[in-house]
Amino acid sequence: MDINEFAVLKLFVVGVLINVGMMRGLSASDSFSTEPTPPRVRKVCNESRLQWEVEVCGEGFKEDMTHIDPQNWCNLTHFISEYHLFTLCTETKSQIVDCYWPNPLVERYIIHIHKHFFSNCTIDQPLWLDPPDDTLTILILIPVFLTLAMIGLVVWCSKRSDILA
Repeated sequence: MDINEFAVLKLFVVGVLINVGMMRGLSASDSFSTEPTPPRVRKVCNESRLQWEVEVCGEGFKEDMTHIDPQNWCNLTHFISEYHLFTLCTETKSQIVDCYWPNPLVERYIIHIHKHFFSNCTIDQPLWLDPPDDTLTILILIPVFLTLAMIGLVVWCSKRSDILA
């Protein structure tokens, strides 16, 4: 038996064994129960503690932002790691106090942070202009000529199908 044939045979056998194992693990007959499952107890979100925890995250972010020149506050590359740590902190603190993330309380605080640091970062809307007429003409004519050329090629090939076959 050739080495390649043997390798393909081994791969096939391994694939069959993996498939059998997965199907056995996914079988519903083994673990199906008609008994109702007890509802999972969900803890109540402690919003007052969440407010305090999020403010702790905000204070850390404010401290980190003092190390960045205010002229660079609108350039995300200068503070992306600090902002990532801030959002990660708010997410972690939300989970600790059994709240989902993002929730309205956290969103309000993040908006407050944005208003404090990034309120002057509005970007002027770009003024869209049409391209020059020469460029526009070329951009229109190229697809038109390509379409005509393809139609001509199809017609030409269909007339010569007996020769080309």
